[in-house]
Formats: sequence, C-alpha cells, structure tokens
Amino acid sequence: MQQNPAKPPIRNAMTVDVEDYFQVSAFELHIRREDWDNLPCRVERNVDRILALFDENGVKATFFVLGWMAERYPQMVRRLTEEGHEVASHGYEHVRVVNQTPEAFRQDIRRTRSLLEDTTGAPVRGYRAASYSIGRDNLWALDELLEAGHQYSSSIYPIHHDLYGMPEAPRFAFRHRGDGLLEVPVTTVEFGGRKFPCGGGGYFRLLPYQVSRWAIARVNGHDAQPAVFYFHPWEIDPEQPRQTGIKLKTRVRHYLNLRRTEPRLRSLLGDFSWGRMDQVYLPAGAVSG
Repeated sequence: MQQNPAKPPIRNAMTVDVEDYFQVSAFELHIRREDWDNLPCRVERNVDRILALFDENGVKATFFVLGWMAERYPQMVRRLTEEGHEVASHGYEHVRVVNQTPEAFRQDIRRTRSLLEDTTGAPVRGYRAASYSIGRDNLWALDELLEAGHQYSSSIYPIHHDLYGMPEAPRFAFRHRGDGLLEVPVTTVEFGGRKFPCGGGGYFRLLPYQVSRWAIARVNGHDAQPAVFYFHPWEIDPEQPRQTGIKLKTRVRHYLNLRRTEPRLRSLLGDFSWGRMDQVYLPAGAVSG
C-alpha cells in the first residue's frame, strides 16, 4: 500500500549491531571468547564503509555497540557520536541474556553503559540484547535495564525462531508492565493472519530485495507505523575469514548473499526515510543533550 503523498513519509529506525564476524551467536561453540583478540578484526573498515553509505544518503542511525569494541576501538566509537549517530549498548561481549543470571546481567549492562558513555561523552539511552535474547522467560531484564538508566530496549523479536523469539509480543513499541521500559521490537509484517520478519538480518539477505521493500512499505502504509531495521558490519564483508566445521544451516545463515547486502542497503536507504532510534521513538525532550 502506498503512503499518502500529501503526508511526509514515516521515518523508520535504521540500526547497526556493531559486532564482528567471530562474535556472532552462531559461532559461539566454534570460536572461544578467549581467542577473540588473536583473530583479525575487520570492524573498523566495515564501519567506515557504513558511515560513508549513510552520509551519501543523509541518514543518521543508531549503532548498538559492544563494550568489548569500545575498549579496543574507542576512536571508532567516538566517531559515531561525532558524526551525529546514536551510540547504544549491545552488552559487553555478546552474551545472550538467556545465559545470564540477573546479577550477571545487571553487572554487564551497567559496565557497558558506563564504558560507552565515558568513551563518547554522550548519554546511552538504548539497549539491544545479543541475538534478541529477551523473551517471555526473562522479562525481568527489562526491569533491570530501566533501573540501570536505559530509556528503551530493542531486544524482543515477535516471531518463532530456533534461537530467539516471543511470538505473542506486540508487533510495535510498547511499555513493559504498562508504565515500565519502552520496548521496540524488530519489525514484522502481518499478512494472512501471520507475522513474518522484515526487519533485516539474514532475512534481508535471503529473500529478494523487493520482498523487504514491499513489507516495510506495508508497515508504513497499512499499519501507519515506523519500521525498525538492523544489520551487522560483517554483512557487507564477503571477504571475511570463513569458518570451517560448521553446520550447513549455520553456513547458509551467515554467508548467504553477503555480496548483495551493500547494494540492497543502498536501495533501502533511498526508498524510505530513516533516522535514529531515540529520535524516532523517544519524546523530543528526552534526546536533547
């Protein structure tokens, strides 16, 4: 459904999860965390390309950054803020919340928020859990985020998936417990009474671009809601080191159509209006300063 040409286009939220190829959950049984510092890190060159792409299209985005990255590449993280993008938290080292106790999670989010704020000199308002690992069994994490000073989370994916998902969750932004933390789920499109993912990641690479374009246009037009889109720096890097000994499903999920991601992103940025998460979802007064 086309948007009403008499109205300005809905501004959607463009987000980047700043982690490198060896930090993804799919590889956590194949690559030890203690080996991360010995692996070639490609995040800086990929973030450079992303920033150039955003600048070409006049887009400001939200970067959910690992604390691990901020410790090792503080200049890169500061540059995000200096160029007008929002820096938000992705946790310290991409540990899924389902594998953390409340106390471990509490320490993780507070450590990471403090580290990012010290690095950028800007407030950190948002949080995204590793692999969307907040769901029906650990909603206590949203209370912890609010207590730690976050204003919003984007950590629930309202679909069925073998690694994550809370299909009964609302499709669009909602307040936890009615007056708690603002949760902004990654976008799904509803068709034929079913919800389908259309917020980026592997689905964006797997399906033809026209499918994503149609789905986001439907969310903007039919639902009159902004969409939340995400991708990772490693998804525009087809030359990244290849892992061996991984299952076919994992190999397909991670490596399929990497060469097509950047051209598709270029089309996506031109076809829709995009902005930062905080500017799309928080009141104007909440993002000043």
